[in-house]
Amino acid sequence: MKKILVVLMIASFFGCQEEHDGYSISGTIEGVEDNNMIYISRLEPNNQPTRIDSVSIQNESFSLDLEDVDQPALHFLSIEGLNGNVLYIAENEPIKFNIKKDDLRDSEIDGGRENEAFLSYLNHLKDLNSRVMELRTEMQQEMGAGNIGPEMMEEYRQREEKVKEEDLEIKKRMIEENPDAYVSALIVTDMRSIGASTAEVKQYFEMLSDNVKQTPMAQALKTNLDKVSAVDIGSKAPTFSGPNPDGEEISLQDAMGKVTLIDFWAAWCRPCRVENPNIVEVYEKYHDKGFNVIGVSLDRADQRDRWLQAIEDDNLTWTQISNLQFWEEPIAQLYGIRAIPAAFILDENGVIVAKNVRGPALEKKVKELLGE
Repeated sequence: MKKILVVLMIASFFGCQEEHDGYSISGTIEGVEDNNMIYISRLEPNNQPTRIDSVSIQNESFSLDLEDVDQPALHFLSIEGLNGNVLYIAENEPIKFNIKKDDLRDSEIDGGRENEAFLSYLNHLKDLNSRVMELRTEMQQEMGAGNIGPEMMEEYRQREEKVKEEDLEIKKRMIEENPDAYVSALIVTDMRSIGASTAEVKQYFEMLSDNVKQTPMAQALKTNLDKVSAVDIGSKAPTFSGPNPDGEEISLQDAMGKVTLIDFWAAWCRPCRVENPNIVEVYEKYHDKGFNVIGVSLDRADQRDRWLQAIEDDNLTWTQISNLQFWEEPIAQLYGIRAIPAAFILDENGVIVAKNVRGPALEKKVKELLGE
């Protein structure tokens, strides 16, 4: 589950004309009244925007020369009175837009090499999202009709995993082909978010050019990689505690068994909810033999009722804790969580022995660790 909603932009138009040589933006936006503002913002590594300039619309067009950037960076346009935004890479080239006010996702952009590579990645994400949504819609229709059982659920899970594996390979190829493009820092960050192994993410981070490695996006990723090294397989699981639904502070040590699953999830996370019946089945089968689970929710404070309802609806009878801080959940940050579901399996000594094991593989691993 991802934390940034990317607005798609499709390739370019506009003929040649005399123009500013450095970082500038210009474009058209039909159907918007004069003097409405376009705001230019930079998206920081923590996903928070910083507004850097603005320009008014005149005669359905706009133009603005901006200060050249020391490094490429992720910027976006937001338009007064319209929902959404248009993402692009700030680079020292003229960047032209044809903004579609009725759906900013249909806006067109024409920039330099950085935006060309960025656009290629966005087109891949558009195709990926279409494939995943088609698969999930098909699964939901089968579930609604009462036609889906454990075997079919596993088939859908495997089909979605295949799509994700193909996505990962495309991401790797894009980095290999564009090591000196800013978008590659975004792609490596996305690899981390979709659950690629720490070793793989580090390998592809090292492929980035020195200039790209120095960008704030890449530096934030490096900080995160340094942190997650502490939760690699073979490491002692970092200790933590958090409030359960009754407000009682529960620690990891309190929930430990011979084998322990730390499950990061949320009521709003559809893949988490799909996996929950599998965890329930394994828990009920092996709990008496020493298998424990501690759930850590990334729900929001204003959605506490949804968290509690999901616990009841999914029959999650094991320990549940949450500070209800969404992606700012301290335990999730301690473990470097960038996407959910995420899972860590610990042995009786609290050492991490497996990560992100789901479906039938979960029971197989638990059974193995219990010596069954």
